[in-house]
Amino acid sequence: MIPVILSGGSGTRLWPLSREAFPKQFLSLLGEHSLLQATWDRIAPLATSAPLVVANEEHRFMVAEQLREADCTPAGILLEPVGRNTAPAIAIAALEARRGGSDPLLLVLPSDHVIADAEGFRHAVRAATSAAQSGQLVTFGIVPSSPETGYGYIRAQAGDGVRPVAQFVEKPDAETASRYVASGDYFWNSGMFLFRASVYLAELERHRPEMLAACDEALAKAKRDADFIRLDKDAFAASPSDSIDYAVMEKTAHAAVLPISVGWNDVGSWSALWEVAEQDGNGNAHHGDVIAQDCRDTLAWGNGRLVALLGLENVVVVDTDDAVLVAHKDHVQDVKGIVAELKKRERPEPTWHRKVYRPWGSYDSIDMGERFQVKRITVKPGAALSLQMHHHRAEHWIVVSGTGRITRGDETIILSENQSTYIPLGVKHRLENPGVMPLELIEVQSGSYLGEDDIVRFEDVYGRD
Repeated sequence: MIPVILSGGSGTRLWPLSREAFPKQFLSLLGEHSLLQATWDRIAPLATSAPLVVANEEHRFMVAEQLREADCTPAGILLEPVGRNTAPAIAIAALEARRGGSDPLLLVLPSDHVIADAEGFRHAVRAATSAAQSGQLVTFGIVPSSPETGYGYIRAQAGDGVRPVAQFVEKPDAETASRYVASGDYFWNSGMFLFRASVYLAELERHRPEMLAACDEALAKAKRDADFIRLDKDAFAASPSDSIDYAVMEKTAHAAVLPISVGWNDVGSWSALWEVAEQDGNGNAHHGDVIAQDCRDTLAWGNGRLVALLGLENVVVVDTDDAVLVAHKDHVQDVKGIVAELKKRERPEPTWHRKVYRPWGSYDSIDMGERFQVKRITVKPGAALSLQMHHHRAEHWIVVSGTGRITRGDETIILSENQSTYIPLGVKHRLENPGVMPLELIEVQSGSYLGEDDIVRFEDVYGRD
């Protein structure tokens, strides 16, 4: 059994905490581990092979780093140059899983869901194994706890255990959802699957042959770089974009469902996070430095600053370095409308946090004004930025802690705590951390243009342009 972890989502409904460059699967929303790490931890005891991970190419270093922190060496990280929804993503993983001639079971899991009863879920997977081995495409239906209108539903045929799917239905209105729940025949569509790789590929070829052909070509032309498998962009972009439900599950004669009740939540909104978060006696769920008086059923997420709530009910407050969201819990599904408006205005907040993660570490833009910007830079032990130069800005570096090796033109210097240097405009330079502790420094940029695109790279160990 090979786990296939899908990590291509953008999580816009959890804005402003989730951004395109750092979406919700990389966030530690419940406990110390990120949702991606928790996904692997949950199914590691079942896996007979390291997982295949399908991810956005822009997230490749975060995926690799978080899996390393979770003590997981993936069988491959398949990088999507463009998003094409779940059906092509799973096809790529199935083709890769069959490359050696084997035909494993694939346990397909989104990377951004919460399951409270991990052992119960593993038991369900074991219970579905024989059906998947016999050629059924098994999906896990969630026994509904309420008439939820935010999920699609699966109507199952009568029976116990794994049973045939009678119908997939779209997200219903409240009245229809209540009728579904009362019937006992309908289950939430979780987006989790178990099937043989060959069975999925055969059904995809039967129903969407052009999709399979594009995925086959994209993988055949892929460039393999250590753990990364970079799909061919033109071939993958030629694939139609579609979900596994529309492309295969609603059309196949082999769809089956196993109803389960394991404390599942897709954390698809702030209200969904409130439901699974630890709450006080008044239904308040708070993270960070939060004080609340005379409040009920609130969610407050602090990020260092004090967040104070007074006399509020059913309200969500999310504080980040560069944005604050205040919303009624009944309207948090509409956060994506705020994100769309910000994109329309070409603002950076939908994409970037103030703190930006890079393969070598991170930088935090702590202040900026006309012709200057101040950043706090952290470089991991043994890591190095690219050899680069800037056309429009000079830089001053002051080491706060650790040791830095600086290449500046033809010279190399070592700086330690409280020492500094100056990088003139147009001079080639590189920053490295030769030590075993993180290097932290303050960078002061000055010049006529301070955008991140004013970088000319000459050498880069991470393969960036």
